[in-house]
Amino acid sequence: MSNYPLLDTINSPEDLRRLPEDELPEVAEELRGFMVESVSKTGGHLSSSLGATELAVAIHYVFDTPRDRIIWDVGHQAYAHKILTGRREQMATLRRHHGLSGFPKRNESEYDAFGTAHSSTSISAALGMAVADKLKGDDRWHVAVIGDGALTGGMAIEALNDAGVYKKDVRLLIILNDNDCSISPAVGALSGHLAKIVSTRAFNGARELSKKVLKPVPGLWEVAKRMEKQAINFVSPPSGIFSSFDINYYGPVDGHNLEELVDILRNLKAHDCPIVLHVTTKKGKGYAPAEADPTTYHGVSPFDPAVGIVPSGKPSKPTFTQVFGRWICDTAARDERLYGITPAMREGSGLVEFEKKFPDRYRDVAIAEQHAVTYAAGLACEGMKPVVAIYSTFLQRAIDQVIHDVALQNLPVVFAVDRAGLVGADGATHHGAFDVALLRPIPNMTIMTPSDENECRLLLNTAFAMDTPTVVRYPRGKGTGVEVTADAETVEVGKARVLRRGKGRVAFVGFGPMTHMLAEVAEHLDGTLLDMRFVKPLDREALLEAAEEHDLVVVAEDSALEGGAGSAVLEVLVEAGVTVPVMRFGLPDRFIEQGTQAELHEELGLTAAAVEEKVKARLATMKKSPFGGLFGR
Repeated sequence: MSNYPLLDTINSPEDLRRLPEDELPEVAEELRGFMVESVSKTGGHLSSSLGATELAVAIHYVFDTPRDRIIWDVGHQAYAHKILTGRREQMATLRRHHGLSGFPKRNESEYDAFGTAHSSTSISAALGMAVADKLKGDDRWHVAVIGDGALTGGMAIEALNDAGVYKKDVRLLIILNDNDCSISPAVGALSGHLAKIVSTRAFNGARELSKKVLKPVPGLWEVAKRMEKQAINFVSPPSGIFSSFDINYYGPVDGHNLEELVDILRNLKAHDCPIVLHVTTKKGKGYAPAEADPTTYHGVSPFDPAVGIVPSGKPSKPTFTQVFGRWICDTAARDERLYGITPAMREGSGLVEFEKKFPDRYRDVAIAEQHAVTYAAGLACEGMKPVVAIYSTFLQRAIDQVIHDVALQNLPVVFAVDRAGLVGADGATHHGAFDVALLRPIPNMTIMTPSDENECRLLLNTAFAMDTPTVVRYPRGKGTGVEVTADAETVEVGKARVLRRGKGRVAFVGFGPMTHMLAEVAEHLDGTLLDMRFVKPLDREALLEAAEEHDLVVVAEDSALEGGAGSAVLEVLVEAGVTVPVMRFGLPDRFIEQGTQAELHEELGLTAAAVEEKVKARLATMKKSPFGGLFGR
């Protein structure tokens, strides 16, 4: 007998809409049970999706999806949406190689109206769709579901500002899913403002009035809307964010009360202008361990749902993130100028211990990458040494600030760029593929690529010691297990290290973790191996010497080939008039989907065996030069 008798009958929202309304709570309970069972096997974003279960059921029950559009901001709260829209059986492949994406994706389902994964984009996208449909004369609805954490992103505020201009014929519903938490606990004044709204006793009375007002009364709808707005403004002053943008606001309402949600959503459809519905939910709802610790259960690896996540007691080699976390604490203890900044990624960036030890020199600026960078620039102007801990994929959102506010003024800001290269299961939206190509052309910028854990600490020391903008990019996960012996030592800026001198025909040039992949090939082919350490400035002397002594130069990096480190090597050789053949290995000119790092390296030919095979094939086509690398080709 199935554990999910109702869910088994639902293969599309049309099936859901055929059910009597009083069966919807049971659908939500079965969805939760299925999600916990499924995600415990695959891993994924659990607590956010658990909290948004009733919301997903109510939206698909009331709205005519896929004709009506739903955009789930970020998308880590959309698993119930995936299950209800015909992807229940595919959940077994969630975030796996060639499997179901962990985020909404347009080419995966007609119900995924807009691809998401980065925060704060839903309102802009939904407004654009709504305006397009207004121009076409289409009256469908556009629903943006945005979390309270994502609302802290500047792009969401910009979109609200624009949406407030439209007064009719633009059917846009913005559902603020307020669970008092993004990934790390919610921070900032906006979070405090929402908390006050939810906790105010007077507002609870207004909420009851809101329920009555929202009941349709023929001929009195406009009067009701005015009454509602007055009631809301009475307890939420005009300076409140939604009133400031002149957008009709309703709530807060209980996001787990399906009867209330369905009634309200039906009645809000009588509007024809932008509306905000504020719902309160509990992250991790329905699974006790996730309710108790929503941060731990935000993104999970496979676990036993009967016992929950059990911390491993086995000693393990540190991840690059942990190396950074230890470094920033040690360095802050030595230098009071160090100030740590993160855009809402305290846990992911390894700053939990730093916050505890140095609370006055730590700031989580919420999901505001642009602000994080310019805030750091301001600190640097007044003599601090700010360290911005940020994922590669999120740094993309602040490139203008890196150029204009940091590099142009040549300020000593350290960018600790985590998750550089292939990150694995989060896929195309989160791979750190583009930071080198984006940062390399920027004047005054120094870019470092540590190849192992000890090098990571050495290069972080070097970056912090400089008085100019610096980047240290390192991958997700563990390195080779090299012991971290460095303390406060630095290395010479722009100087590579020679790991192996060989007498064979090939010089291998490694950037970051790819250096250790090349080491095996260099050993087999008796090649020279350079660990470049720096993408900018490059060690020209070491490169030109390697080119002169060998018939072929092989470059490997874990970033996009177009504009990447290999391109920088080619530029040096061309400028020097060296015509040595160069083979480049890196990330190709396409978006790379999810999979384990090992699976993706295999797929992309970034393994020692694949590189060796291609290098041997290339050597077989080349004449050996008796004069070294410059002649005889």
